[in-house]
Amino acid sequence: MDDTIRQHKYLLTEDQIPTTWYNIIPDLPVPPPPPLHPGTMEPVGPEDLAPLFPMALIEQEVTGERYVDIPGGVLDVYRQWRPTPLFRAHRLEKALGTPARIYYKYEGVSPAGSHKPNTAVPQAYYNAKEGIKKLTTETGAGQWGTALAFACALYDIECEVWQVGASYDAKPYRRLMIEAFGASVHRSPSQLTEAGRTLGADPANQSGSLGIAISEAVEVAATHPEVRYALGSVLNHVLLHQTVIGEEALLQLEMAGDTPTHIVGCTGGGSNFAGLSFPFLREKLAGKISPEIIAAEPASCPSLTRGVYAYDFGDTAGMTPLMKMHTLGHDFVPDPIHAGGLRYHGMAPLISHVYEQGLMTAQAVPQTECFSAAVQFARTEGIVPAPEPTHALALAIREAQRAKETGEETVILTALCGHGHFDLTAYDDYLNGRMVDEDVTEERLAHGLETLPQVPVG
Repeated sequence: MDDTIRQHKYLLTEDQIPTTWYNIIPDLPVPPPPPLHPGTMEPVGPEDLAPLFPMALIEQEVTGERYVDIPGGVLDVYRQWRPTPLFRAHRLEKALGTPARIYYKYEGVSPAGSHKPNTAVPQAYYNAKEGIKKLTTETGAGQWGTALAFACALYDIECEVWQVGASYDAKPYRRLMIEAFGASVHRSPSQLTEAGRTLGADPANQSGSLGIAISEAVEVAATHPEVRYALGSVLNHVLLHQTVIGEEALLQLEMAGDTPTHIVGCTGGGSNFAGLSFPFLREKLAGKISPEIIAAEPASCPSLTRGVYAYDFGDTAGMTPLMKMHTLGHDFVPDPIHAGGLRYHGMAPLISHVYEQGLMTAQAVPQTECFSAAVQFARTEGIVPAPEPTHALALAIREAQRAKETGEETVILTALCGHGHFDLTAYDDYLNGRMVDEDVTEERLAHGLETLPQVPVG
């Protein structure tokens, strides 16, 4: 019997690369709460952000415009890997025996191997336009550090990266790739900053966290007038830049003649999820489509599903503005799971607001289920995923199996935001039975929330 499966790959041409980024804020029923200055408890202004970011990015952070033009210089770099392909996962569907149709937007074709250059390139571009010669940043698993190092090399900007300790130890080839692009990398917490020395003195912080690494990178930028800071997720302008993913996917699903019933994305800080889902949410709010939009997060760092919606610092040392977001508390240090890019105590304020408005749902997934999905995906679709998108793959498989049971027409879209070529230690642990699922107790969650800043109501 001929069981050949034709691979469906939906490709756009270069002239179909989006020329604008999409800002969802004007389309939301209620605007999101503003970030606050921790000293005055007043909304932050451009002057508060100027020590960290170039004015063009500050303007994008607060813009009320629905669409923001992508500069020609950024588009020129995007063309190296964009538009990215959309695949239909026929072989995975067959292995699952499901009637569901599963599509994945593959961002691993970028030079850095993930979706992160979508924002790293414009961030480096705007800093270069203002004459900035050095950027600092943090990175978890290393995808963001790799992307910013790549972008800084294009614009002759020095790049200094603080990598979360657990990932620095477990993923040496991520560090080497960052260094190959010309950046310097430090294990966080380090002895190079006051925040690192103070927080690192506590043995409980030795595995590090994105919050600690952010504190170190922000401290250096804030104390050196010639240095600026770049962030790989969380803030509005970062989510804005990632919407090229969803805008392309809309066109590609139109080519496929399909409409998604479920959109699933992994969430740590939230940029990949927002980049995929926000353009579809725009269409949903306009009454054109009605997909269920689902965020997949780690069970060991469940900011949406078990955190609280409150003002909190974006970093551990309390150096950033206060942001209204779903948070586990800025002192919370997640277990050192392999999905280092999702080990963040908070969720992007904009995604948190969308969640509070009831426009999306969230589910937490244990890492053994994620890697089971990853291995099944690799053995059917031929791509070894990074640990982060395995959370979305696990939920996609859950939905596909539900469709098998109910017979409901199900069309699932997810973003495979990066490959796992430098994450094989994680696969080694899973395949050899060493991977475990950590249980985050209510007591531990409560402890993380004890130091939330007190913000006046009203």
